[in-house]
Amino acid sequence: MSNTNETSAKIPAQAETTEAPETTEAPAAAEGAVRVVDPRLLVREQGFKGYWTEFKRKVRSGEIGSLPVVVGLIIIGIVFQAETGNFLTSYNLDQITLYAAGPGIMAVGIVFVLLLGEIDLAVGSVAGLAGAVWAVLGSDMPDGLAILLGILSGTVIGAFHGIVFAKIGVPAFVVTLAGFLGWAGMQTWVMGEKSTITTPLGSFVRDLTSYYFEDVAAAYGLAIVVIVAFYLTQLRDARRRKAAELPARPQSEIILRTALLAILSLLAAYAFNQEQGLPLSLVIFLAILVITDFVLRRTTYGRQVFAVGGGVEAARRAGINVSWIRISVFMISGTLGAVGGLFLASATGGADRSLGGGNQLMMCIAAAVIGGTSLFGGRGKVWSALLGILVIQSIVQGLNQMNLSSNAIQYMITGAVLLIAVIIDSVSRKTQKTAGRA
Repeated sequence: MSNTNETSAKIPAQAETTEAPETTEAPAAAEGAVRVVDPRLLVREQGFKGYWTEFKRKVRSGEIGSLPVVVGLIIIGIVFQAETGNFLTSYNLDQITLYAAGPGIMAVGIVFVLLLGEIDLAVGSVAGLAGAVWAVLGSDMPDGLAILLGILSGTVIGAFHGIVFAKIGVPAFVVTLAGFLGWAGMQTWVMGEKSTITTPLGSFVRDLTSYYFEDVAAAYGLAIVVIVAFYLTQLRDARRRKAAELPARPQSEIILRTALLAILSLLAAYAFNQEQGLPLSLVIFLAILVITDFVLRRTTYGRQVFAVGGGVEAARRAGINVSWIRISVFMISGTLGAVGGLFLASATGGADRSLGGGNQLMMCIAAAVIGGTSLFGGRGKVWSALLGILVIQSIVQGLNQMNLSSNAIQYMITGAVLLIAVIIDSVSRKTQKTAGRA
């Protein structure tokens, strides 16, 4: 009996011992086990084959980025060059750049709004009103102050749109549609009895689209600065990712990317120097693109914009001030709309009652969407504005060279391109959802 009791007493003790683990360390992997690695992390180790495999994976999953618009630009260049014989000339590049800056800057502001999944229908009227404010005030005060007040008028209007949308809850479509009508009326009221106010000779606005850096060193210097800045930025990012033990681009890929950029930049610099030189309008446009790109991709504010565009409720629960993000985005759109309005006034020789009207609004929205910014929010880059406006202006310039400058034809072609861009965006989003990446 005593042996039996001892045995039964030992059983619970053994069971109790087995319930408590002796160590918290993870069990060692079985000998010969294969560690599962995300295939995307092996891309750079496989060389060209790896990149080709990754490219096919992205296309299948709907991550096509700016590929359609780049292909479109190439097709446009080939078609118009074949039809006209002189489309790919330095003069054409100069003309495309000259008329792309104003709408392109306005399109950058539209990109910010689209990232929230919203729309700003008042940007054209804001541009016209800002031009009117500058022109009227410029006759009674220093030119610089008149320019500043013209730009600030766009900022204030954008803040008004944002507050009505974010605080009161009126849909952005309705708010900005009302603004489209209201600010156009105010533009006429500000102009008064004057139908046109010509740009004064000494005004900086005149220089926006007429001033060129004639020294050949200017264009080549800017190209070199862009190349070096790109290389150093890519190198810095690669080192930071390596330090964080994340996959990073190898030196060979960085050099290849830099070389491609160098070819494009130096060719553009050469083309500009064949004409009047480096245009001031391009310098300002590129500066705005670089600054806004930095804000969106390198700052907390930019990440919050993408977060709100990706999901309002999730962003709010993450502690993001959604109302402020919405208001500030419309302020940016209004400010850049006003700046674009000054460029339009410079290109047309002054301010008038039709400034910012016509197809300007549709051109800005089309440029942002054609360039790759999603209408559904949460996806896009400010460089979309540059790519999109290049497509539109290239079409316009090509049609002009073919003596097909009718607005009807240009509108139909631009509308068709816009529809194609939206269809590609919609199909891309559906493909990403199917692939589990949306």
